Amino acid sequence: MDEMVSLEVADGSSMAAYVARPAGARARQGVLVLQEAFGVNAHIREVAQRLAGEGYLALAPELYHRTAPGFEGDYQDFGAAMPHMKAMTAEGQEQDAQAGYDWLRGQGAERVVAVGFCLGGRVAVRAAARVPLAAAASFYGGQLTSLQERVEAIRGPLLLVWGDEDTHIPLEQRAGFAAMLRQAGREFVECTFSAAGHGFFCDHRASYHARSARVAWGLLREFLQAEG
Repeated sequence: MDEMVSLEVADGSSMAAYVARPAGARARQGVLVLQEAFGVNAHIREVAQRLAGEGYLALAPELYHRTAPGFEGDYQDFGAAMPHMKAMTAEGQEQDAQAGYDWLRGQGAERVVAVGFCLGGRVAVRAAARVPLAAAASFYGGQLTSLQERVEAIRGPLLLVWGDEDTHIPLEQRAGFAAMLRQAGREFVECTFSAAGHGFFCDHRASYHARSARVAWGLLREFLQAEG
């Protein structure tokens, strides 16, 4: 079962979010599904539905709710998303993560995790520094080295998923963020797919790489379920 809900954020804004609920009994685990630059589109909703099929209460908040509620971009027109990405603030992203976390907890989720893609991969790391996530996964999250001031605050293990053919995120950025995590003593798993590029997990994109996506899904499932 899926639906849209409205969440109140600390700055007074209202944030719509897509919800995918598992069948049967109330879910004891919740997951924040954090969008790409292209909004809470069909791909993000499908990821939420897949996670609901694994027993999670899945919530995909509209991170552009302050500037473009309901935005769903075209993968061929990145420029349309740029103004909304640039309008986002660090505090706004963390407030959105807090609102999503609070909603999931209020629905009875005893354990909350997060997974984000592209833009959402970065927000997932911020979320892990804002709320007590049990685990967080970042798929090809960009500019993570700029989050150095938040690394010490990260709670719970991180999964970092990259594509070696990703021209948007150079090896230096990937290695630099891993070095920051090691220096801070944070727990993380890093996986790089040699034949994959940016957005390889999304079967709506030309960069989709089926084999890498299948393996990455299995890794994500196991990682989010792992207990310390």
